[in-house]
Amino acid sequence: MKGTVGELGEFGLIRELTSRLTTTPAVRVGPGDDAAVVAAPDRRVVASTDILLEGRHFRRDWSTAYDVGRKAAAQNLADIAAMGAVPTALLLGLVVPAELPVTWPSELMDGIRDECQVAGASVVGGDVVRGDTIMVSITALGDLRNQEPVTRAGAQPGDIVAVTGWLGWSAAGYAVLARGFRSPRAFVEAHRRPEPPYHAGPAAAGLGATAMCDVSDGLIADLGHIAEASKVRIDIRSGAIDIPTQMNDIGQAVGVDPMQWVLTGGEDHAIVATFPPDVKLPARWKVIGEVLNPSALPQVTVDGAPWTRKGGWDHFGGDIES
Repeated sequence: MKGTVGELGEFGLIRELTSRLTTTPAVRVGPGDDAAVVAAPDRRVVASTDILLEGRHFRRDWSTAYDVGRKAAAQNLADIAAMGAVPTALLLGLVVPAELPVTWPSELMDGIRDECQVAGASVVGGDVVRGDTIMVSITALGDLRNQEPVTRAGAQPGDIVAVTGWLGWSAAGYAVLARGFRSPRAFVEAHRRPEPPYHAGPAAAGLGATAMCDVSDGLIADLGHIAEASKVRIDIRSGAIDIPTQMNDIGQAVGVDPMQWVLTGGEDHAIVATFPPDVKLPARWKVIGEVLNPSALPQVTVDGAPWTRKGGWDHFGGDIES
C-alpha cells in the first residue's frame, strides 16, 4: 500500500486496517458496525487499557511499526492474563499524522493481530483520528471462565512468591539500544516485543494463586503494589533469580549491575504471583521469595534489607532507573 494516511482518508484507512484482521469464535459482531459484540460466557468481563505515545513509549528509529503493534497488544493482554482471565478481544484507538505513510499503520495492525493470535484473542474494532504525534490506545477484554479474579489484595503471610517469564531482559535491551547498538539481539528483541506468558495467568488462578500481577513497572514496584493492597511485606531472595551470562556481559559493558535490571526493569510482562506454601508449582514457575507480616521495613525487601537504589517506572515522576 503506497501513499500517506491523508491521501487514503479515514474510511480508506479503516478498510485497509480491518482487511488485515482475523477473528475467533468469541467474536459475534466484529469491526464495521456501531460496536462489537463479544461472547462473555462467564457473564463477567475483565478489561484493561493502555496508551503508547511516540517518543515516550516507543521510537520509530528503534522499533518497526510491527514491533510497536506486538508490544502494544502484549502489555494489555498481559494485564488480562494477570487477573487469571483468558484474553478474548482488543479495541484499537489510533492517532496518526496525515503525512504518515500508510505502510506504518498497516504494519502496526499486523503486529497487533499477530500478538492477539498468540494470546487467543482478536481485534474487534476501534477508531482512527488525525493528530500531530502517533498515539496507540489499546483496550483489552477477557473472560474468567468461572474462576474468581486474582487481584493484588489476597497475599497472606506464609505465602511463597513465584514468577514466570523474563525479568530484566527489556531493560537490558533498552540499555543496549540507548547506546546505539543492536545486539545482543535477544535482549533488544525482548524490549521491542515482550513475550508475556499468557497461559500462566489462568493456570495460576487454577493453582490457587492468592495475588498476582504482571511485571510492567519493575519487580520491586509491582510486588509493592501487591504488598500495599494485601497489607503485607514481601521479601525477595536475590540468589533465587538466575541472571543469564549475556545479561552479565551487557551489565559489565555499560557499568550497570544486572540485578538492577532484574529488580527494577519493567516491560518484560512476566507474571508474578503469591501462592499458599504447600502448592506444587509447574517447572515454569520460579520461587523467588516469601510473604511476611507487615513491619517497619519497606513493604518489599531484598534479602531482608531495603533496596536503596532507585528504579522502576512512574509515568508522572518519569523514568527513575539509575
